[in-house]
Amino acid sequence: MRILVVGAGATGGYFGGRLAQAGRDVTFLVREGRARTLRERGLRIVGLGEQTVLEPELVTADTIEGPYDLVLLTVKESGLLGAVDDLAPAVGPDTLIMPVLNGMRQIDVLVERFGEEAVLGGIAYVMTTIDADGDILRLAGMHRLAYGRRDGRVDAKVQAVHAALSDAGFDTALSERILAAMWSKWTFIAALGAVCVLGGGTVGEVAAVPGGTALAEAVLGEAASVARAAGHPVADQELDVYRGMMTKQGSDDTSSLFRDLSAGLPVEAEQIFGDLVARAEAFGVAVPSLAAVTVRLRVHNARTAKA
Repeated sequence: MRILVVGAGATGGYFGGRLAQAGRDVTFLVREGRARTLRERGLRIVGLGEQTVLEPELVTADTIEGPYDLVLLTVKESGLLGAVDDLAPAVGPDTLIMPVLNGMRQIDVLVERFGEEAVLGGIAYVMTTIDADGDILRLAGMHRLAYGRRDGRVDAKVQAVHAALSDAGFDTALSERILAAMWSKWTFIAALGAVCVLGGGTVGEVAAVPGGTALAEAVLGEAASVARAAGHPVADQELDVYRGMMTKQGSDDTSSLFRDLSAGLPVEAEQIFGDLVARAEAFGVAVPSLAAVTVRLRVHNARTAKA
């Protein structure tokens, strides 16, 4: 199976690197700046005692020789529309596209461009970042991809995808309920991000002050209400787990969005919050706390864009 990984950052570089390490036919679609770094240093996965160096197969948008069997889309919100244009030459009549971005907007964008049948649902569970040298730094041992057809079918094509991704150095799950899983993750990351942004600190710092736990309960309830209105209610046991993580005394946990915000970097305002609030409004669901976070992050992004 020919696999094209769109993006070689913290997520795409990690999973694509593992696939290449396992001998899969993997090519990375990257912009020229990232390509230059990877050609000079190789694709390096470091941290947790690891020092892996790979020589990845690279293409840029103007050198794609398609089509590919599977396209793994791993870019961030700001790169989504450009990446869709760049990867288009890699998509043929039998290509499957697996986006692992947060939220759900990427599904709408890809379906509009390539059709319902081509687009899988997908989730990446991994804690990595790009360090100052451009290497992929592992922050925790978690590394898992979940994916499947959005209507729950398990056919020969998606089974072939599962076979190609499995036994490659990370955990995999072929799901018949991938949309529910995507909504569950969206609920959690939006709620966790809202706790940190509105509280201005870590989970433990927010939980330690009067009203902190109530804030966590409120934003989790808002996010869960949107998932429920969309027809993908988050299971009570999952909400209990999320609630415990978001109110844990002494916890140093923060969301990646809050870490980017604190560092003055652009954040996924629309992908995680703006789209969720828009869907809530369409369903007639009130989400005042999430709407406040959205405005805060839009102001931040507007400011960073001028810097």
